[in-house]
Amino acid sequence: MRKLLTFLALTLGFSTPLEATDPSDLRSLITGDDSRGWEAVGRLNMGGESFCTGALIAENLVLTAGHCLFDKDTGRAYAAEDIEFLAGWRNGRASAYRGVRRAVVHPDFDFSGRDKATRVAHDLAILELDRPIRTTSVIPFSTTTRPRKGAEVGVVSYAHDRSESPALQEMCHVLARQSGTLVLSCDVDFGSSGAPVFVHHDGEPRIVSVVSAKATVRDIPVSLGTSLERPLAEMMAILDQSDGVFTRVQPTSQVLTQQGSRDATGAKFLRP
Repeated sequence: MRKLLTFLALTLGFSTPLEATDPSDLRSLITGDDSRGWEAVGRLNMGGESFCTGALIAENLVLTAGHCLFDKDTGRAYAAEDIEFLAGWRNGRASAYRGVRRAVVHPDFDFSGRDKATRVAHDLAILELDRPIRTTSVIPFSTTTRPRKGAEVGVVSYAHDRSESPALQEMCHVLARQSGTLVLSCDVDFGSSGAPVFVHHDGEPRIVSVVSAKATVRDIPVSLGTSLERPLAEMMAILDQSDGVFTRVQPTSQVLTQQGSRDATGAKFLRP
C-alpha cells in the first residue's frame, strides 16, 4: 500500500549487534472469542483510499501513526471528516463506528522531511472521535513507559492481506532502542502503520509504542516503533489547549478539525 522508501540513515547506526530472536507466529483474530479483549484495536479508513491501524487510549481518543493522516501521493493531510475508526473490525462488522472530530499530529513530525530517523521518532497522531465509545466490549488501553532492550512485546494489527480482521503476534522482542525509536522483531506489513505495541503488566496489555515502519537492518527484517512517553504527553497538551479551530502549533504540526483543513547503518525501509 505504501511505496518503498530506500535511504541511508546514518543516525540509525546501531552501536550493538541486533540479537536473533524467535518471535511467535501471527494468529488471526477471526471469532468473537479470538478477539475478546482486543476490540479497542480498530481499522482506520483514510479518505476511502487507504487504511491504517489504531487503538483506543480513552473513550474518545485513538492513537495511531502520524504519517497515516497524509495522502502518500500528494502529501496533503486528510480532513478529519474523511477519517473513520472501526473498533474491533472483523468480518465486515465493527464493535463501534465513529467519525473523527479532530486529529493532532506530533509537532516535530514532518511527512515530507528528509530526516527519516526524526520522522520515525515523532510518527504519532491522536484522533479525537466525534462521539465517545462507551460499551463494555470496547475497553481503552492504558499506556506505559518504553520497554528495555530484550523485552517481550506483542502487536495487534491489520494489513493488506488481513484487512477484514486483525492478527495478534503475542511475542516479539525489542532489539534496540535509539533516538526515540524502538527496533522490534515484530511482523508487520502494509496497513499495520499505527498498530499498538504492547507489554503485559500484571496481566493487562499496555501500549508502549505504535508501528511506524518496516525495514531491514543488516539483512535482518525488523519493524520500527515510536516511543510514547514524551511525544504522547506533548500531543495531549496540544489537545487540551486547542479550541477546536485549525491550529498550527509549529511549522510541521497541525490540528485537523471537521471545519478545516488540508495542509500540507544503511537501511531499507517500507512504510507499512
